Amino acid sequence: MKSAAHKKNWPTVRLGEVLRHRKEFITIDELTNYRRPRVQLHVQGIVLRDEVPGAMIKTKMQQVCSAGEFLVAEIDAKVGGFGIVPGFLNGSIVSSHYFLFVIDESKLDRSFLDFFIRTPTFREQVAAQGSTNYAAIRPSHVLGYEIPLPPLAEQRRVVARIEELAAQIHEAHTLRHQAAEEAAVLLPSGMAGIFQKLGEKYPTRKLEELCDVVRGGSPRPAGSPLYYGGEIPFMKVGDLTKDDGMYLYEATASVNELGREQSRFIESDTLMLTNSGATLGVPKITKIAGCFNDGSQAFLNLSSAVTKEFLYYLFKSKTLWFREQLARGQGQPNLNTDMTKQMDVPVPPLQAQSRIVAELDAMQAEVDALKREQTATAAELDALLPAILDRAFKGEL
Repeated sequence: MKSAAHKKNWPTVRLGEVLRHRKEFITIDELTNYRRPRVQLHVQGIVLRDEVPGAMIKTKMQQVCSAGEFLVAEIDAKVGGFGIVPGFLNGSIVSSHYFLFVIDESKLDRSFLDFFIRTPTFREQVAAQGSTNYAAIRPSHVLGYEIPLPPLAEQRRVVARIEELAAQIHEAHTLRHQAAEEAAVLLPSGMAGIFQKLGEKYPTRKLEELCDVVRGGSPRPAGSPLYYGGEIPFMKVGDLTKDDGMYLYEATASVNELGREQSRFIESDTLMLTNSGATLGVPKITKIAGCFNDGSQAFLNLSSAVTKEFLYYLFKSKTLWFREQLARGQGQPNLNTDMTKQMDVPVPPLQAQSRIVAELDAMQAEVDALKREQTATAAELDALLPAILDRAFKGEL
């Protein structure tokens, strides 16, 4: 590994020695279609913004981008609004609020520059230009920024090493994400297997024999101050589906007393199930009293033969089945209360139900822990590349 002292052998030059500002404009033809790029902030690359006919472009004098040029946004540069024009945006157009620079590739490797502009060393030089919200970057500023410039062969070696390490980081990201996704998929599958065996071992009863199945109500028109905005929580599908937890602790909307009359009120500690759309089949046990809309069902007057937690996991084991079966031949799958009432529910002794719930709680906890670990690992991996770039441009890579 090279020492930090190695950088002393790298001369530092101004970008003006390796870049040339190209300022050439064309007149827009109203009958021609033009692609326009979008320079993403925080050095996240340049993407296609849109493709529009010339008649829709107000400013008729535009610049044409060439692949491999360094593109800088006049105002957004201070928040990372710059990057290398990708090949698929060759020939796209930008206004005079952008600056295009041709790279002298006999002195500067394009990828070496692309990595350098992602470092704090470069970003700090850009940010130093002015302090107001409209402290626009000028071409002369860009040409005055400095870059360490080893020989081309060394630049290419550094680029290759960065790309190698970046690929390893990406692979680690992918593997960790796949592990979390696989665990999340295996959990419902495992639950389904458990309940299938229970159905073979113990007697089953129709759900309607174990509770009252009711659907919520939505005051119309939605959002009307006549019904909404009161003190009574109003639970929507999004509240039930926003996370994977068993319990619902809050609602994002509310209704008044008149709204309550147009909806359905349930007490705290009620089991619910979403019944329509792409998010149908998601169960929740509410820990608040309130009204709920017609996108969900609730299960009231539950028999002492089953527990809410046991039914919660039974529903959760069927979420994917609900969606697959009900989507067949329908644009918008819907689980109505009559269908839910006819569900077969295995009814083992309460002691066995408690044991199964405890086992499934433990399985869910393992999946949740893996997801948290994935999130933490992703943050750690995200921090690796900036550290690698920092070392690379200190001559330590």
